[in-house]
Amino acid sequence: MSGVFAEGEKALFIDSKQRRYLIQLNKEGEFHSHAGFVPHTSVIGTLPGQPVESTKGSKYIVLRPTLEDFVIEMPRGAQVIYPKDLAPMCMIGDIYPGARVFETGVGSGALSMTMLRYGAHITGLELREDFMNRAKANVRSFLGEEALSRYNVSLGDSYETTLEGSFDRVMLDLPEPWQVVPRVQHVLEAGGLLVAYTPSITQAVQVRESMGKGWVDQRTLEVLHRTWHIEGMAVRPDHRMVAHTAFLTVGRWIGSNL
Repeated sequence: MSGVFAEGEKALFIDSKQRRYLIQLNKEGEFHSHAGFVPHTSVIGTLPGQPVESTKGSKYIVLRPTLEDFVIEMPRGAQVIYPKDLAPMCMIGDIYPGARVFETGVGSGALSMTMLRYGAHITGLELREDFMNRAKANVRSFLGEEALSRYNVSLGDSYETTLEGSFDRVMLDLPEPWQVVPRVQHVLEAGGLLVAYTPSITQAVQVRESMGKGWVDQRTLEVLHRTWHIEGMAVRPDHRMVAHTAFLTVGRWIGSNL
């Protein structure tokens, strides 16, 4: 989307200390903080990047949020997969426009939104109705109604459900993904990829053990995210980093009869 901000759009306020606030614009709305408030009408009709000032003189830069911004700030029920893992999951899972993806454990929809942004068609199973509704609401809120036409999520227990159809990719984010691995083999196309997101290494080990005959090219990895402080000639790693969040395990299915 380009051009000026319109009513109903998401906007990201960034203050002088780089604190970020995600809001939805409406003509009657006001953005309130400890530093006063800004009427939404001060933003509607302006171009992104224009500074606005609160009633107490604090200045904000207002931008359209990126998907990364939205994932971090969006309403959530379940814990989300963070951007540092979302991008690698879509890369090692080779998500592409038109890919038929089975996803289970959709949570708040962070991975769903990322794959939909890549152009995938998602069939999802979620055990909890509140999580399913939250994921759909987040998809609609950021990507719009069109994305929902490629997002078919229903209530179900993937540990017990017998899947139907045919899929190019499988993405798993649930406590015991190794229970699901054998249950998706009959619907995963030969050469298809499965990616499992697991917080602990013991979970990752069990996923790998569940990939028996017919699975090749298995890998397990984790992604560490470290930012750097750069101010003139003073350059050093930041004191804090986002280290372990989860292990990512990927394998390729070639068929047990090959």
